[in-house]
Amino acid sequence: MLRKIYGSGCQVRKNIDDRFDSRLDKAMKPEGLFLSAYVALLSFAFVGTTAAADSKLEKAVRDADAEWSKVAAAKDLDKTVAFYADDAVVLPPNQPAVTNKDGIRNLWKGFLDTFIDISWKTTRVEVAKSGDMAVLTGTYEMTMKDGSKDKGKYCEVWQKKAEGKWKVGIDMFSSDLPAQPASSPGPGAAERK
Repeated sequence: MLRKIYGSGCQVRKNIDDRFDSRLDKAMKPEGLFLSAYVALLSFAFVGTTAAADSKLEKAVRDADAEWSKVAAAKDLDKTVAFYADDAVVLPPNQPAVTNKDGIRNLWKGFLDTFIDISWKTTRVEVAKSGDMAVLTGTYEMTMKDGSKDKGKYCEVWQKKAEGKWKVGIDMFSSDLPAQPASSPGPGAAERK
């Protein structure tokens, strides 16, 4: 409140809103509070809907990865390779990237010929806000025909294709076992020392 003193000695009280449009009175009225509460509830509802959609997408891609693990364990080469997108890239340990379906097929044929059992399990899923891409990380275990065992970790990038199916776009994995030392020095190694 402002006070003004006039020549007659009377004090007149004047509301600050008469000179300034502070809008403070409106903000505190019930309509403003109701509107604020409505917007807050609406935003919580939207977050809940988004979270539900994310969990459905996460479940769908987790299920696809679990199915892929079962197909590989059954040693079905065609079905195993079918999980990859047409433009997929596989990044196996200790060898160059494989960038086409024929190469991926040959890579998996070699795997299927060397192990008795394989399985993997997703431990983490991150779904893009767009809902058309997901990154999965997890662990794998293999038992080779010679009885040796391997375990390690993987990272996969899945893409949701136009027909709604999830396909692997990038597949990378590596063993947790320590690297094996080279059995013999390479040619010319002694001369370079």
